[in-house]
Amino acid sequence: MTVNLSKGQGISLQKADGGTLTAVRMGLGWRSAPRRGLFGRRTNEIDLDASAVLFAGKDPVDVVFFRHLISDDGSVRHTGDNRVGGAGQGGDDEAILVDLARVPVHIDQIVFTVNSFTGQTFAEVQDAFCRLVDETNGQELARYTLTGGGQYTAQVMSKVHRSGSGWAMTAIGEPCSGRTFQDLIPAMVPHL
Repeated sequence: MTVNLSKGQGISLQKADGGTLTAVRMGLGWRSAPRRGLFGRRTNEIDLDASAVLFAGKDPVDVVFFRHLISDDGSVRHTGDNRVGGAGQGGDDEAILVDLARVPVHIDQIVFTVNSFTGQTFAEVQDAFCRLVDETNGQELARYTLTGGGQYTAQVMSKVHRSGSGWAMTAIGEPCSGRTFQDLIPAMVPHL
């Protein structure tokens, strides 16, 4: 059963049977919003990029994004860059896989971001979402709709963080501006 998250809402990642999740996928999907032009409606390609920043406390210690597809310890993996989107409410355009059992103990949270590498604003994006999927069985656990509109070029989407002996997810949904994850670090810090 999917939980539709709103900004700031969190869920536990414990399984219904009391077990813990061992592998999750954070998927990102989007479509370009159609624009009216002289010759009718058309869409521009929009290059959104998903990133995962691994934190130990408030210190970023590793990152996974389109130029660094696998974390140094191998526990987090990006499936590759999609420069045009298109899945919208269907499948994932970009995905980041997290092997929770392999995440080093000093990493206590993984923050997921999305940014427009080419600089278009979210007013030009529609049907954008991030979702958390149990990678062992393909079940969607949580979905967070990335609201369109606005003159920002990035968003701190969500975080997966340690909670007791397991993990939890919190939807953040913080709009900000930046072309890469480095530009977004100051916007992540208040949510750690």
